[in-house]
Amino acid sequence: MHALDVHLKDPATRARELGVSREAVDLFLDSDVFDFHIDSFIWHRIFGYDLTERHGPGLLNARFYSQVDFPRIREGGITGACWVITTNPAKVASERASVFVENLRELRSIFARVPDDFAVVRNAREYRAARAAGKHGAFIGIQGGNALDKDLDSLDLIPDDMILRITLVHLSSSKIGVTSSPLARGKHRGLSQFGKDYVKRLNEKKVFIDLAHISREGFFDALEVHDKSQPVLATHTGVSGVFPHWRNLDDDQIRAIADLGGTIGVIFHGQFLDGHNFGGSMEAIVRHMEHIIKIAGDDFVSLGSDWDGAISTPRDMPTCLELPKLADLMLQRGWKPESVKKALGGNALRVIEALRG
Repeated sequence: MHALDVHLKDPATRARELGVSREAVDLFLDSDVFDFHIDSFIWHRIFGYDLTERHGPGLLNARFYSQVDFPRIREGGITGACWVITTNPAKVASERASVFVENLRELRSIFARVPDDFAVVRNAREYRAARAAGKHGAFIGIQGGNALDKDLDSLDLIPDDMILRITLVHLSSSKIGVTSSPLARGKHRGLSQFGKDYVKRLNEKKVFIDLAHISREGFFDALEVHDKSQPVLATHTGVSGVFPHWRNLDDDQIRAIADLGGTIGVIFHGQFLDGHNFGGSMEAIVRHMEHIIKIAGDDFVSLGSDWDGAISTPRDMPTCLELPKLADLMLQRGWKPESVKKALGGNALRVIEALRG
């Protein structure tokens, strides 16, 4: 029997183990729980981290890595997520494309090893079918559009709508545009013409534009050319209204995403949430969510943990196993149950369905 099945049959025990209310566990188990950004595949690529095996907290007590694996995703009750392939900017464009193709093949093959528990999905319909079958619905995304930036036709290497979203730029600038990172160089801070054409091609292919990591100028350059009938994402970020940081979105950016019917995934990295370099508290996550709700409403906030993305998670919620604590804290702070369900996954699924069906 799956650990998830045990929790479904005995939520009272799970509530007791986590030190949370039974109401929170029941609400969590009744929700779609969707995370827009899981980066664990990078540890498989670098160190051979076996995603199909259950791991402990690792050498650093679940800091930077070992926050997620397939068994813990199931046990933790995460019903869907976007698992990302992160681009190595050091390679030349032709190499980046071939490496992406190989990484996509490898990631799909890992999911194929656990067909009873995971299904690779491309839209909300396929996700719901996976969940009805008792499986985790695994979407795939790209972090760093320079994976496929040799030319616009490189985007045709994406097979059968397999990529849900592309984060246009990552921690370094590229042919597409400029990062929000202090590593950015040069006077021009936005998207290049190629980057604008790249956005238009992604719109044609119904691949989400992810505006996490991009410079503020690039953010609005992208929205200027973006198909206004399609929603847009910022999958893993904080907000400057709670904690000013080069990595976080300001209120105008929050409104712009909401105006297009998109959603914002709140990251779990302490440094972006409240300045804690080695942890902090999950209360900071909820405060960032509450600011988005204050500015735009409860339809536009989601989870975007960045688990295993070299982040330092809250010390009271170090791995995916403790995620019901977040729902409990939301309830303690006066959230309505329907707002909790939206933030846990309802908003994410609404936006995916709006673009992909």
